[in-house]
Amino acid sequence: MIKLKHFVLFFLGILLVAGGFGGGVWFEKSQTVCPVCALEHVNLSLFWETWEKLESEYVDRGGLDIQSMIYGAIEGMVNSLEDPYTVFMTPEDTQIFLEDVSGSFEGVGMEIDVKDNQLQVISPLEGTPAQAVGLMPGDKIMTIDGESTAGITTNGAVKKIRGEAGTQVVLGIYRDNWKETRDIAITREVIVIPSLKLELRNDGIAYIQLYQFSEAAFYGFREAAMDILNSDADRIILDLRNNPGGYLEVAQDIAGWFIDRGDTVVIEDFGDRQETYESNGNANLKPYPIVILINEGSASASEILAGALKDVNGSALIGATSFGKGSVQILETLSGETSLKVTVAKWLTPAGEMIHGVGLEPDIKVEMTEEDVKAGRDPQLDKAIEIIKGMN
Repeated sequence: MIKLKHFVLFFLGILLVAGGFGGGVWFEKSQTVCPVCALEHVNLSLFWETWEKLESEYVDRGGLDIQSMIYGAIEGMVNSLEDPYTVFMTPEDTQIFLEDVSGSFEGVGMEIDVKDNQLQVISPLEGTPAQAVGLMPGDKIMTIDGESTAGITTNGAVKKIRGEAGTQVVLGIYRDNWKETRDIAITREVIVIPSLKLELRNDGIAYIQLYQFSEAAFYGFREAAMDILNSDADRIILDLRNNPGGYLEVAQDIAGWFIDRGDTVVIEDFGDRQETYESNGNANLKPYPIVILINEGSASASEILAGALKDVNGSALIGATSFGKGSVQILETLSGETSLKVTVAKWLTPAGEMIHGVGLEPDIKVEMTEEDVKAGRDPQLDKAIEIIKGMN
């Protein structure tokens, strides 16, 4: 049984919408700190002065919700860091997060994030309502049920978009080649995401489409690897497009099928120190020529795996620049059933290249247009097939 600890999904704003796990989340009990020591030289009188003025002078002071004011103050402090992945979560937010981790999802089936101060789609998930209505990576979410998303946090958007199966949400979507925003109605469903798909083609290519780095993918990839080893396939296309990530341990295990035991999979950079995660696999698939497909929806664990195979084995990346979600969060439990998801480190590829905010550049860039999607064309996969056929 694999011990799953590090969650590198980036924001399973799975809208399921599930909320988010920013890449590299793991669970830890809050450690004892010395807040008094940190605040020795800070004057908090302004905070209490403002509090007292509100209590004494605000026109509707009789209806003040003290608990909400405290939550708001904490959220303001956290938001001042301007890190969308460091988030204070109320009891309600914490419960939603834990439900998402447990795999109980109802929503539209896509990952979302705030990038360049704009809420946008990272990737619609396979077989979900978001995919069915044609949402694409990079789509900007301008409104939710008619309300502007300007200044919204990912958590705030998650709470607005997720909901009971059978209900509907209307998203105002803007795409770069559109002249104006379009309202798209999506009916929420119970979301069940497949882990992977293996196709053993007649031309000797094993095509693996990996949808997420879940526990199911851990076992599913092992079965797929054995099927490849027992087949006539002699080369592999690994498709990580629209894969938002998942467990670090699963990415580490899958990498172990392609790189030697002891080779670096990823480096965790804490700023003042680094920790290296190494392959502990059998490298049974290393002899197979391989190319990897990535796009704007490839994030976190996808970028870790693609970066490892590129740096260690020289595997070619084909498609579009990946999302660039390479920060690590831990979940700290706080009092009153609240919690804090806080960024503690960033991921580096084995060659020491930063993932966060940069992404992985493909060796061969191939555009995938809206017209391609509507027509059922896949020029990125076509290029991968062309390249892999020419490899020995």
